[in-house]
Amino acid sequence: MAATRNRRAGVEDLWWKTVRQPDGSPERVRSKLYDTGKRWRVRYVDDRGRELTKRFDRKVDAQQWLDIVVSSQVTGNYVDPVRGKITFASFYREWSSRQVWVPGTLQAMNLAADGVTFGDVTMADLRPSHLETWVKAMQVKPLAPGTIRTRFNNVRSVLRAARRDKVLAHDPSENITLPRRRRAEAAMVIPTPEEVGALLRAADEDFDAFVGLCAFVGLRLGEAAALQVGDVDFLRREIHVKRQVQRANGHAVEIRAPKYGSERTVPAPDGLLKLVSIHVAKWRPGDDPTRWLFPGEGQHPWHQNSVGYRWRKTRASVGLDTLHLHDLRHFYASGLIAASCDVVTVQKALGHSSPTVTLNTYAHLWPDASDRTRNAADALFRSSTESTAYPLRTESPK
Repeated sequence: MAATRNRRAGVEDLWWKTVRQPDGSPERVRSKLYDTGKRWRVRYVDDRGRELTKRFDRKVDAQQWLDIVVSSQVTGNYVDPVRGKITFASFYREWSSRQVWVPGTLQAMNLAADGVTFGDVTMADLRPSHLETWVKAMQVKPLAPGTIRTRFNNVRSVLRAARRDKVLAHDPSENITLPRRRRAEAAMVIPTPEEVGALLRAADEDFDAFVGLCAFVGLRLGEAAALQVGDVDFLRREIHVKRQVQRANGHAVEIRAPKYGSERTVPAPDGLLKLVSIHVAKWRPGDDPTRWLFPGEGQHPWHQNSVGYRWRKTRASVGLDTLHLHDLRHFYASGLIAASCDVVTVQKALGHSSPTVTLNTYAHLWPDASDRTRNAADALFRSSTESTAYPLRTESPK
């Protein structure tokens, strides 16, 4: 293994050198490079132990450039001059090949990275203006604000990796203004209990349990489709979410870990457990706990296409053509919040990665300070006016 060079730096005069005379005295004489090329050469050792050089016509320019390099090494802002010359697209291809991603993440990252308007720009030349131009192009396309934010964050993860790898001195994506998203309460649709009841009654006999799992334990489509009979614990009244169904590239059916690693155990209401037990008895009898609760073709369970067909048929039969299956998850979350469940409880039930995700999605459903103040004042008012000793005058003066 080669020894690592110590970090050092300096400016050398290539035209003149110092030699020792026979009497030991030093004397400056012309070198073989005299009057050839640039006179001053900067030499320094980078963070990887490689010696790099750069030549200048004037000593003052060489010294100023070296000072910047040394300062950047000390502050951690050093950029590899060789690596900094590769383009964004080239760096992404190299970096992404080393990442441990599931197919869905790879597809989303490729979609974002391939869609930038600065793919052929070298990393060292990237500026915030490049990011702003790209964001504006996505808005003009037009893409939804949420989609723009997702793609921006994916590309930003690439730039942060380049920063760690000494390819970028600074992250050019900092302080970039993104299109504002609509308020969650304006975009979110929450079906009423009457509508959910109508959907359950209208669903085919092999589909009503699926609707119930989405509405009363808040499962995502892929999570409900990937349930096995053994995941339903009728004794403890729990449902275990251990996997999800995904379609890779829109074709192959894959069984993966739940989104964001959200394996969880969800308490199930008795009515839902009864609905599921009827489904198992009629459609999935047997002793194998690993059999799919909703079997599809071959060895696979239902997936997005098979569920989507049944859902569109069900909602159309009750006149709810614009309702999405995911809206049943909102119905479940709103019910937990209305029952005064705290943020962490709702987070764990929904399988969110953090309470922040839950708040970002459902904060508008929790009572705010005004609601709490009003309710507290109401309680004070009732306790103060219900006294029989001092009855409250309720009639207006004539």
